Amino acid sequence: MTDISVTSPVERIARVLAAEALSINGEGDDASAASEIDATWFSQIDRAIAVLRTLREPTPEMVEAGRDASGDPAKTWSAMVRAALEQEASIS
Repeated sequence: MTDISVTSPVERIARVLAAEALSINGEGDDASAASEIDATWFSQIDRAIAVLRTLREPTPEMVEAGRDASGDPAKTWSAMVRAALEQEASIS
């Protein structure tokens, strides 16, 4: 079974954007940024929504991955996002 998140996609994306800016694992210099991310992720909501809006239309590869994922919507979504990430890996 595919994991189902209880956190909204907008919040998850906003937290990643905040972490990228703050954490030493991203562009920041904070080795332990969790509390600062908790305090500031909401400032990234507009950017997170913009990111999510770009995913409204799937690529042909995403559509094909969704077709191959059976009838489970969670599996379909996960397969389509994985396909998008694989496309990005081939660009880099």
